[in-house]
Amino acid sequence: MVYNQEKIKPYQQDGEKKEQVEHMFNQIAHSYDTLNHRLSWDIDKIWRKKAINILKKKKPSHILDVATGTGDFAIKAAEAIRPDNVLGIDISESMMEIGREKVAQKGLQDIISFQKEDCTNLTLADNSFDAVIAAFGIRNFADLDRGLSEMARVLKPGGVLVILELTSPVHFPIKQLFKIYSHTILPVYGRLISKDPTAYSYLTATIEAFPQGEQMMEILQRAGFSNTSFTRLTFGICTMYVATK
Repeated sequence: MVYNQEKIKPYQQDGEKKEQVEHMFNQIAHSYDTLNHRLSWDIDKIWRKKAINILKKKKPSHILDVATGTGDFAIKAAEAIRPDNVLGIDISESMMEIGREKVAQKGLQDIISFQKEDCTNLTLADNSFDAVIAAFGIRNFADLDRGLSEMARVLKPGGVLVILELTSPVHFPIKQLFKIYSHTILPVYGRLISKDPTAYSYLTATIEAFPQGEQMMEILQRAGFSNTSFTRLTFGICTMYVATK
């Protein structure tokens, strides 16, 4: 199945979405953390903490952080859970290079490593992780079904999947207020700080197009997950999905 957000490219010209997403994140890597925290008023840190609390109950030893970006989720998982290892994967080397610097500053090199991977075609072995996590990244997959199936493939039977993703609020008046914010302040401020003229317009477009709630649970089930559930956070600006294999 082709989902609407898969058709949206950062730069809209001819070419593969994957290559354009990689280029975009390489371009904005220097400002990504600053923008993430400012544009969410630091609430993204609270969302990650809620997800980590789910993981703590499972006590995973081997964790895969998909679309790791600059490694914030991987770092929080390593600090809170102290697993044997966390592998962060992404298509953007520039983002991961910042992540490596952050990991070194915190002295977590023995736990966290980074590896360039196409999340829809992983080189990782079957059934090799106790937990798979992803924060604000699966929306950028060029093939959502394939990406989620790959996440299921590398997860051990009984392992847990925890996804955080930005979503469109569904209730008045937050729905209307968020739409105004995401179409005005977010892209303009993002453009000024990141110096990329389209990156944060792309962000808004993919949030609105991405399947969410009950539809996303059906997609997860088709990908090979069970016991799926979702929780809307901060009036539905973010949604947390939890599932097992």
